[in-house]
Amino acid sequence: MASQGIIAYFTMEIALKPAIPTYSGGLGVLAGDTVNSAADLSMPMVGVSLLHRKGYFYQRLDASGWQREEPVAWRVDDYLHEQVERVTVTIEDRPVQLRAWKFEVVGVGGHRVPVVLLDSDLPENSEWDRTLTDHLYGGDSHYRLCQEMVLGVGGVRMLRALGYGNVHRFHMNEGHASLLTLELLDERLQSSGRATITDEDIQAVREQCVFTTHTPVAAGHDRFPMDLVHRVVGHHGAFDLPEIFCCEGALNMTYLALNLSDYVNGVAKRHGEVSRQMFASYHIDSITNGVHAARWAATPFQRLFDRYVREWREDNFSLRYALSIPRHEIWAAHQRAKRALIQYVNRETNAGMDVDILTLGFARRAATYKRADLLFHDPERLKAIAANVGPLQVVYAGKAHPQDNAGKGLIQRIHQVRDTLRGAVSIAYLENYDMRLGKLLTTGCDVWLNTPQPPLEASGTSGMKAALNGVPSLSILDGWWVEGCIEGITGWSIGEHWQQATDVDNAKDAASLYDKLERAVLPIFYDRREQFIDIMRHAIALNGSFFNTQRMMQEYVLNAYFL
Repeated sequence: MASQGIIAYFTMEIALKPAIPTYSGGLGVLAGDTVNSAADLSMPMVGVSLLHRKGYFYQRLDASGWQREEPVAWRVDDYLHEQVERVTVTIEDRPVQLRAWKFEVVGVGGHRVPVVLLDSDLPENSEWDRTLTDHLYGGDSHYRLCQEMVLGVGGVRMLRALGYGNVHRFHMNEGHASLLTLELLDERLQSSGRATITDEDIQAVREQCVFTTHTPVAAGHDRFPMDLVHRVVGHHGAFDLPEIFCCEGALNMTYLALNLSDYVNGVAKRHGEVSRQMFASYHIDSITNGVHAARWAATPFQRLFDRYVREWREDNFSLRYALSIPRHEIWAAHQRAKRALIQYVNRETNAGMDVDILTLGFARRAATYKRADLLFHDPERLKAIAANVGPLQVVYAGKAHPQDNAGKGLIQRIHQVRDTLRGAVSIAYLENYDMRLGKLLTTGCDVWLNTPQPPLEASGTSGMKAALNGVPSLSILDGWWVEGCIEGITGWSIGEHWQQATDVDNAKDAASLYDKLERAVLPIFYDRREQFIDIMRHAIALNGSFFNTQRMMQEYVLNAYFL
């Protein structure tokens, strides 16, 4: 039986272990870091997600750099424990049976947070229904809406079947799970014997729900046409209520969550401002994302922190004392992490990279707004900088969504530029970006590069992982970097101020990027090594100590969970 006052954390994806492919990128990694910090803090929490038997996809790049996708093969019962409970969700007027698999996250003090992964692959279901929990973000709108029924409605029912009868708050990590609000309304009606939703029902559900939005553009929010909604979900009384349903002929999952949540937040201070502009009639707070320090610190840095900041796992804020770690030990730990990265890159790509050359890292979803190719806006200037100021090499990684041909084209362009710059700037693109590779990159490069088109970076967390390992960022002022950038102290900004979307100028941003490389980053790295190491120490002490999920979860406790 679950504890009193538990938090139920619903998320479409979650990164629990590298070998469990139930995540695609930042949203899932954040979810995994969240439950890890909840376990460290001995919080009463249960996670809910889908099993994703075939994962997101396994990425292969052909000789031209074009992405091919393959299903991910993994053994579910090697990592998860099947539960005996079964629940049923009605989808398109037919019953779909669901089971659950459990994974337990163990905190630093031994506290356990269970994560429940829903699975429709049961012989009682039709062949098509058995695939509903196979692919993360796969299929068309029909498949996605059926998946969101499984997550939202099936997730609540499974929690009840597992004994979680008194959930204090349901936390929706993005709008994918917002159909859980309809299930909570139905529970109210069933317990009262009424057929009509009242204002008291709406308020009671709101008081149970927390919603975190991660998407700063309207096109990124799930919308389903009403004919599809009526076919998959059926007609629900909530659809007749303007205070719940205000979506002009479509079910917008974000608005459903906004209308039925007591607390709503964006994932960085700037993202909170952008969200309040997008959804002007709603009160939207902000809680800046973080990363789980112990999961993302490289082994050499973990050992260093264990010696100099012994309580850092229990108290991430104590990493501010990293300022007192001797410079030569910071550098030695970094060199060990860097050698691991360079050896991997050379083994996988035959790039011939050199551990003594300044290495830029860029790894994230291959979407055009991330502007992975901004560094190559003026190849001749980049060549001149490398020749005249100091050599540099760049390591890339990232997957494009299977239906995003523009993102696939971006990966291919980087491969083409790699060949053009051969002999002047070494470039490698690593296949199949995942947690394991993400840690290798964020811990092993010298400077973390981030070039999104503002204001489309809601938060970003890869630079936070880098900071934990003394790797400063060179980044556009968007997302978390608006808060984390102290120029020349924790890293460097690209551009001098935060830009509106209408102000974005690729040529201007590229010129700023080249200026920072030429006048600050490369000269400091090669000619003023002690200053560079001081920047590394400040990245840990100022950014690593703050931009972590321990601090983030404490803010959720105070502001959202237990008011």
